[in-house]
Amino acid sequence: MNVSEGHPLAGFRIGVTATRKADEQGALLERRGAEVVYAPALSLDPNRIDPATLRASTEEVIGSPVDVFLVTTGIGLRGWFDAAEGWGLLDPLLERLKGAEILARGPKSVGALRARGLRELWAPESEEFDDVMAHLRGRDLAGKRIVVQEHGQSLSMVGHALRRMGAEVVSVAVYRVDPAIDPEPMFGLVEQVADGTVDAVTFTSAPAVASFMQAAGSVGRRDEVIAAFQADVVAASVGPVTAAAFEMWGVPTIFPERSRLLPMITLLETELPSRRAGLTIELVGEHQLLLHGDEVLLDGAVVKLSPAPAAVLQALIANPGNVVSRRALLAMLPSGNAGSEHAVEMAVARLRAALGTRAIQTVVKRGYRLAVAG
Repeated sequence: MNVSEGHPLAGFRIGVTATRKADEQGALLERRGAEVVYAPALSLDPNRIDPATLRASTEEVIGSPVDVFLVTTGIGLRGWFDAAEGWGLLDPLLERLKGAEILARGPKSVGALRARGLRELWAPESEEFDDVMAHLRGRDLAGKRIVVQEHGQSLSMVGHALRRMGAEVVSVAVYRVDPAIDPEPMFGLVEQVADGTVDAVTFTSAPAVASFMQAAGSVGRRDEVIAAFQADVVAASVGPVTAAAFEMWGVPTIFPERSRLLPMITLLETELPSRRAGLTIELVGEHQLLLHGDEVLLDGAVVKLSPAPAAVLQALIANPGNVVSRRALLAMLPSGNAGSEHAVEMAVARLRAALGTRAIQTVVKRGYRLAVAG
């Protein structure tokens, strides 16, 4: 099929790791001409925590005043409230939570709160739980009672961190997320990524990233998968929370400004064709950066980069103009260079020497970004 205005993804093979709304995502991609490889990373239905355990946690929450309530997912909160309603405990639970300072991770948890008459005091625009924790750091939490609604994976480290700040912490686990029952499609997608026979893979949750990388490790192809993602295969995340799960592996990701499915698909519409044609980026100062395969050209002149600065550039161009943390850049450095953040600073310095000092911007206490025009 020829690429046309109506089929911007014609000729591209894209892996879909989602379980929920996988058909919807696949239809969006196929409508744009893509060939879709389905490989669900997680089980279709979250496994509910033992009702007796959840009820005991609920009664513990009701038993004493709550100072701060941290909400992480809409599906988890709705499940908890539905269970409490079945036990006749919903009213005392809501009454107890109404007196708390409620911090919600994102719009879905906000919606679940408001459906039951609760109102959040604050939610980060980033939808990242790390920013919820940052909102609490530096405050006097001594003696504060904090309830944490978990999101399918244990937040035990969060609980420990809050306790170190003097808080009393009650964790409420409503469900857990397990890998897909049939792992064969996932193993198949791992092979295709490692072999470079797919152009992109989409991820809609951090647990899906963890499951995919675990599958890659279990068949001995994790290093090849990481190398493929660092080179020609695009890892597309629905938002920064999912993208952050790739940082420890040094995998660059693309993600839209709005953490939603359609913006992620729209981003792929431009990203994949531009990569195939050669990626052109307009930098500040009216300079043009062109990347085609392993070749880098600045204003038409070939730029020779050693492996470390080349790895930093690869991470920065994955999301031009967006900040990439030093930790993420450190993970991207070739083996033998990734000893400390000083290695990142040296690689950035060499990249600036090659592209110009204004090409790479330092964002204090956050990291670096490519200085794109406009």
